[in-house]
Amino acid sequence: MRLAAVQMAMSGDVDANVATAERLVRDAAGKGAHIILLPELFEGRYFCTDQRADELMRARPLDGHPTVDHFAALAAELAVVLPISVYEQAGQVRFNTVVVVDADGTRLGHYRKSHIPDGPGYSEKYYFSPGDTGFRVWRTQHATIGVGICWDQWFPEAARAMALQGAEVLLYPTAIGSEPPEPAWDSSGHWQRVMQGHAAANLVPVVAANRVGHEVGSPTEITFYGSSFIADPTGALVATAGREEEAVITADFDRDALTAQRAAWGLFRDRRPDLYGALTTLDGDTTRR
Repeated sequence: MRLAAVQMAMSGDVDANVATAERLVRDAAGKGAHIILLPELFEGRYFCTDQRADELMRARPLDGHPTVDHFAALAAELAVVLPISVYEQAGQVRFNTVVVVDADGTRLGHYRKSHIPDGPGYSEKYYFSPGDTGFRVWRTQHATIGVGICWDQWFPEAARAMALQGAEVLLYPTAIGSEPPEPAWDSSGHWQRVMQGHAAANLVPVVAANRVGHEVGSPTEITFYGSSFIADPTGALVATAGREEEAVITADFDRDALTAQRAAWGLFRDRRPDLYGALTTLDGDTTRR
């Protein structure tokens, strides 16, 4: 299988962003990619920089969602798998959601972001309810994939849950950049390394797609640092993008070889879930049980 990550900058024009994303998806498909990852919330600028009630109106129901429909048709045309990141309206609540579209255009299901950050420049708790889907995997025509969304990528439990369900690839659409209170703080290396650890600990490739560009909110500003990458099952970086430019990166993997490697290494054979009770608590205290 050939995996691809798309890195792009977003404007305030949804149609223009969709057109850019389509152009880059076509580029990736032209390079032979089977599974193509776009960044988080690529329809527009990252609106979570500030708390503004008017931005809540961006959310749309998944049924009949124009962007999902557009890329479902594109997936069928190009025979590629596309996880599509959108702002979902569901009844009276809103979610940060990825819809997984198979290579024939079929919507296999959706995942709602589980871990919701809240801090200066990343006020996501104002816009999103915590996801209720749990961590899922999808058997697509090209591989079984698991999808987390941005802040989810910092949690090893999410990666392990998807790997245990049979994920052959972990995909993380992302929007991350500078920290408004500390503009000199660069988290890009840390951001990459934590996901490289998920790849190594679970012996599965990891793909992360970030945005680039300087975005000005009201009034918060963030410079997104790109650095999208693909890691192999040992955690080594095998494809990387720069910090400022749009890019399409790809990497090839042998699914049968990956399956054999996971079986031989023994990481899943030697797990001790009977000893991991602390992971099911917030504070690690199992004495109350």
